[in-house]
Amino acid sequence: MALIIDTARCQGHGRCALINPDLFDVDDDGYGIVLDPAPAGAAKADADRAIGNCPEQAISWAGTDSLTTQ
Repeated sequence: MALIIDTARCQGHGRCALINPDLFDVDDDGYGIVLDPAPAGAAKADADRAIGNCPEQAISWAGTDSLTTQ
């Protein structure tokens, strides 16, 4: 599985980059980008935390359906 950001959903809050700047950064327009799509150890835990903290639910593991409909 690979860590991904759905660019259509990302609104540029930047929480992911605050959680772990080695995993995430922001592009020139302020939207999140993944720097390490296959984190391990503590970085994987940070990735899971970023997934849970994304207001737009734009971050997920590729191959999983982590988005829910309301």
